[in-house]
Amino acid sequence: MKKIAILVILFSFQIGFSQSTSSFFTKADQFFKTHVSNGKVNYKNIKKDPSSLDELINMAADITVSTSDPKTYQAFYINAYNLAVIKGITKAYPTKSPLDIKGFFDKITYTLGGKKTTLNDLENKLLRKKFPKEARFHFALVCAGLGCPPIISEAYTPASLEKQLQRQTRIALNNPNFIKVKGKKVQLSQIFEWYKVDFTHNGSEIDYINQFRKEKIPAKTKISYYPYNWSLNHIK
Repeated sequence: MKKIAILVILFSFQIGFSQSTSSFFTKADQFFKTHVSNGKVNYKNIKKDPSSLDELINMAADITVSTSDPKTYQAFYINAYNLAVIKGITKAYPTKSPLDIKGFFDKITYTLGGKKTTLNDLENKLLRKKFPKEARFHFALVCAGLGCPPIISEAYTPASLEKQLQRQTRIALNNPNFIKVKGKKVQLSQIFEWYKVDFTHNGSEIDYINQFRKEKIPAKTKISYYPYNWSLNHIK
């Protein structure tokens, strides 16, 4: 009888967990579809009625995910990061840049996945550290600056995560405004400078980029990095 009771409790827990994550992904998808367009966020409208965002942040606080289910874990924290960024901007809006908000990345905390975390710790400890060879995170995590790859108008979900990461990485690395090829020189986003270790596990930065490029960049092309654009990614 004890074994049956334990199995029932475990089954009930799994059902509850599945429902909570499923509901979170569904509501997050509705939120991004409503408030994101062409890679920019309508912070003004969210500020007028932050109820749907607050609901998602509150939901994310109580959800528990595990690296034993990597797709659910990664999709949850990518969405949680993007939602927390939007929450931080919305509270201070109107603002011109996330850098104008004191402690935006390293001091302000959010309770996500049952843990208090800053945006920096979420990115570096909960995602990059756990999955050190997954550089595609950099094309999904959006820091509210125009220098970031654009935020998408949908939620990342476990079932679609692989396709979404591949799609967003291809879009970024084939964008001539993101990867600026000029003759025998190429200018890369500072993302490649700041996180070089993530892009050089199996070769150079160019080797990594060429995995996703339609027009390959010659291996001996000279690399430099253009300044990051921290202007806000808002719908004006």
